[in-house]
Amino acid sequence: MAGVGEFLTRSRGRGRFDWSDIFTYLYLLLGTLIMFLPVLWLVLSSFKTQAGLLRFPPDLLPYDQRTVSVEGYDKPLPLYDVTMPDGTVRQLAQVRRVGLEGQMVDPAAPGEVIKVGIGDRTEVRELRLAWENYTDPLERFNFLVYLRNSIVVTVAATIITLLINSMAGFALAKYQFRGSDAIFVIIISTLMIPISVILVPVFLVITGIGWNNNLLGVIIPGAATPTGVFLLRQYMLTIPDELLDSARIDGASEWRVYWQLVMPLSAPALAVLAIFSVMWRWNDFLWPLIVLSRSELFTLQVGLASFQGELNTQWHYVLAMTVMTLLPITLVFALLQRFITTGIATTGMK
Repeated sequence: MAGVGEFLTRSRGRGRFDWSDIFTYLYLLLGTLIMFLPVLWLVLSSFKTQAGLLRFPPDLLPYDQRTVSVEGYDKPLPLYDVTMPDGTVRQLAQVRRVGLEGQMVDPAAPGEVIKVGIGDRTEVRELRLAWENYTDPLERFNFLVYLRNSIVVTVAATIITLLINSMAGFALAKYQFRGSDAIFVIIISTLMIPISVILVPVFLVITGIGWNNNLLGVIIPGAATPTGVFLLRQYMLTIPDELLDSARIDGASEWRVYWQLVMPLSAPALAVLAIFSVMWRWNDFLWPLIVLSRSELFTLQVGLASFQGELNTQWHYVLAMTVMTLLPITLVFALLQRFITTGIATTGMK
């Protein structure tokens, strides 16, 4: 903890802050707010009710209107501070609203109905976390089914992506054959092809194979990525050829050289590609929406669309489930983030 405090109080001046230190900290603070304020807003808004999300001006914290149980009424009634004609303020519960008039009752003596103008009352609000935003989808929707499908697709696709791309990167980096550079250029050039151009041909292939409404139709098409091949090929160029030649002299097969030497030494680049692959597959919406039409096969991103109706969108559920979908990505990034700098920094070295 002392080391963190010392790091945060570093300055260029000798024992005092220089103007450049103040500018640097203000710049870093601004960058931190720009990056994390939307996430903070998302998390706090996920605990708001539907009415709280539509309130204007919006609140940062999840405030909700206080309700009170009144004798003679089945449901709790919303509570208001009402300014009476004599200037006094009373807390009354609203029975109903008719136009610009609110019909109120005193919770302690609900026999008399008091009519007041809606401009003479203000909501009594309290800080409340709407945990039902998280629990209701688990009961009313197939959230756990969508979560299972997303995990299956993400894990399987990431494993296949790492295997195929590492093999391609190993071949292009460590084997000298005619046309290797041309093949590499062709692979990289596919990055310039928009995804919308290949959607129909890939869909026709998937349909011909019979992988419609099958998770394989979501997993396999994007298994080999030009980004992954480029990343791993460039990293594997930094592995000394002498190390691989010595293994071959000792009798190691090509598979053993690849699996027991190249793969462990490429762990930083593999970790970076794993993070990218998990993010791509976990957040993918368009391709699963095209391939899958049965709800029991939907991934989380497609399942979230079920909260949006033609005339109404349940934003409190959408935000809560969005927070849930962010947790696995955050966990993967936290576990593998130490490899990102090493993997990317050494990618362009020879």
